[in-house]
Amino acid sequence: MSPTLIAISMFVVMLLMMAVRLPIAAAMGVAGLLGFGLLAGLHPLLSALKGTTMARLSVYELSIIPLFLLMGQLAVKTGLSASLFTAITAFVGHLKGGLAFASVLSCAAFGSICGSSVATAATVTQAAFPEMRAHGYPDRLSTATLASGGTLGILIPPSVPLVIYAILAEQNIAKLFVAAIIPAMIAVAGYLLVIAILVRRSNASVPHHPKASWDTRWQALRSIWPIMSIFIVIFGGIYCGLVTPTEAAAVGVAGCGLIGLAHRTLTRKQLAAAILATAETTAMIFFIFLGADLMNSGLALTQLPANIAQWISAQAIAPLWILFGVLGIYLLLSAVMDELSMIILTIPVVYPTIMALDLWGLSPQDQAIWFGILVLMVVQFGLIAPPVGLNVMIVNSLAKPCPIGETYRGVLPFLLTDFLRIMVLIFFPTLSLWLVTLMYPASR
Repeated sequence: MSPTLIAISMFVVMLLMMAVRLPIAAAMGVAGLLGFGLLAGLHPLLSALKGTTMARLSVYELSIIPLFLLMGQLAVKTGLSASLFTAITAFVGHLKGGLAFASVLSCAAFGSICGSSVATAATVTQAAFPEMRAHGYPDRLSTATLASGGTLGILIPPSVPLVIYAILAEQNIAKLFVAAIIPAMIAVAGYLLVIAILVRRSNASVPHHPKASWDTRWQALRSIWPIMSIFIVIFGGIYCGLVTPTEAAAVGVAGCGLIGLAHRTLTRKQLAAAILATAETTAMIFFIFLGADLMNSGLALTQLPANIAQWISAQAIAPLWILFGVLGIYLLLSAVMDELSMIILTIPVVYPTIMALDLWGLSPQDQAIWFGILVLMVVQFGLIAPPVGLNVMIVNSLAKPCPIGETYRGVLPFLLTDFLRIMVLIFFPTLSLWLVTLMYPASR
């Protein structure tokens, strides 16, 4: 059997295993083991398995993942996430569609301490959806807003997918965090604009929320100062170069824990639940890493990625069309894979191809950072796009009895703003790179 045929067979085996609901880490791992074994034999396979596991799990930078996940879990358990929604509602809830505005802004605020799209969508939905339904908001608007707003959990730093991309592409995590700020702000503005348009349609039945008094607003602000202090300390420390992202994550965990203990909102049972949830998610991510490493090792032996890159380079295809093709593949994969699996599996394959292209005359470092932001934006698009849309499923499972078809129809205007934002970022890389240039001039 030729190496190319083995590579194709590996993908077929992986997709078949995914189709029968085998965990994606196992599907990638088994396909990689079979391909590697066929090409290299049993003894090299066992040696590679031992070395791959040790090499992956001993990477210091990966420690940032469980730390940011634990920080988000502690924020949920101590009630900090619910207080964010309450505080934001006090200021914008009286506007037409104000609770929907508050939901998006709450997702953005919680995403800045969480780093997970699913966690952001689930957490804010539990606080916001009952309130929106009680005030007569249509289920389509409510669930679509929460599913779309939840994607901000991976757009606004800290972003777990962005951390993983930085590790795989060997890029500076802090610079990628900085590069994501302006695109994330554009995303928030786009979602707020969609809501403003939807609630002003002639047939929109969105009631007004009572305007909160200034006493209520100041009380709400006082309730969130602890979490805002943690945010300022973490990202102020990262962007000023005082601490590494891993150290900042550790500070965030300690801060959330101390706030919970001081306010007596963090019990021993809640702490144990937060640690267990973090361990489960971390284990899932690390197993995906191992499965993808095995898959990529097998593909490397087939020389398929190198052959594809060489073939693309030999074609008279404009670099921009190649970029569009790669991003299109990510959109297709989003229908069958979660965002972490896509990034972990594909970056080792597509990254060398992208870096070999001349795109807008960017330097290698700028091109790597810009491509990472584009990948993050496309992955975020897949989180709410039919036919799967993981965020849609999460929100819909918590917002019963709203039919999932209603939510899918509701997210279409939000998907339009996502698509336009991706196009703008493709043709104007400076939107992703300007802050990086401003904050890190010495490293240019």
